[in-house]
Amino acid sequence: MTDQPVDRPFGRYLEDFELGATYRHWPGKTITEYDDHLFCLITMNHHPLHLDAAYAAERTQFGQNVVVGNLVYSLALGMSVPDISGKAIANLEVDGLKHENPTFHGDTIYAETTVLEVAESKSKPDRGTVLVETRAFNQHGKRVCVFRRRVLIPRRTAENLERFEPRF
Repeated sequence: MTDQPVDRPFGRYLEDFELGATYRHWPGKTITEYDDHLFCLITMNHHPLHLDAAYAAERTQFGQNVVVGNLVYSLALGMSVPDISGKAIANLEVDGLKHENPTFHGDTIYAETTVLEVAESKSKPDRGTVLVETRAFNQHGKRVCVFRRRVLIPRRTAENLERFEPRF
């Protein structure tokens, strides 16, 4: 047994991204009715599809409340942070957000991200961008959400190591 602590990296430097690599994010998150209602109220989305069980049961094709899509997207994005943007300088864009299947109270969301492009900056040698696609699935393996995002990531330099590594 060693006395040396082992640090789990939070985020990656540009050099750590491999084209085509897929990262499975852990753990998943079971979405409760409370989670959904709180998110709806915080974001001022008061649609009865999300908040009114009687309305959803009687007047929708699903017969039950549907989790607001932006919560599902936000969870998948958040799950990807330790693997993708934990050292990010900035998130530059999100593109092609699609909600492919509904999510219901009690569903558990899992996510994975694939690296589609890695590019060095042409103007600043200490950084570059990665283009990734994140996919969210429910506990049955059905894809519920997919989106792409471009993230500005630092390169591994002496200055960036000091700026982005934890200090204890």
